[in-house]
Amino acid sequence: MGTGIFGTDGTDPEEDSGVLDARDTLEDLDGVADVLDRGWSPAERPWGVDEWGITEREESTGESLSGRLARELPETDRTEGDGLGDTSDTDGEPLDDEVGDRRAGRLVEDDGRWDDDEPELHASDVGIDSGAASAEEAAVHVVPERDADRFATWGDPS
Repeated sequence: MGTGIFGTDGTDPEEDSGVLDARDTLEDLDGVADVLDRGWSPAERPWGVDEWGITEREESTGESLSGRLARELPETDRTEGDGLGDTSDTDGEPLDDEVGDRRAGRLVEDDGRWDDDEPELHASDVGIDSGAASAEEAAVHVVPERDADRFATWGDPS
């Protein structure tokens, strides 16, 4: 069966330790020749020795709510970025009065009430129909009418 049984170069993949040589990694090893010779520094003191529930008596009696609340760490309000999107230093998703917050339901075309050249721009929201909207329909949002007087000159038949 020859040398090609285990791999193309004749080595057994199960005997491979998975540890790369120092020259094959991108880490700076501070002059250490072997990765395993680098070492590890333990913490200065043991973790959790001052916590509640370490002894058998504390574990069996449980901790009071006031004790748990006293140990709770407050959440820090670290807002990353400028609050306009998911990345910092960009325009992100600026707020716009042309973009609505409320999702539209099923849209029906204009019934001819408005005299305009582009009827596909006007539709009426008739509510969510069976809850099975396509991605395109779910992307449509309702823009609230700020001035109803603005639309009065568009040929309202009444």
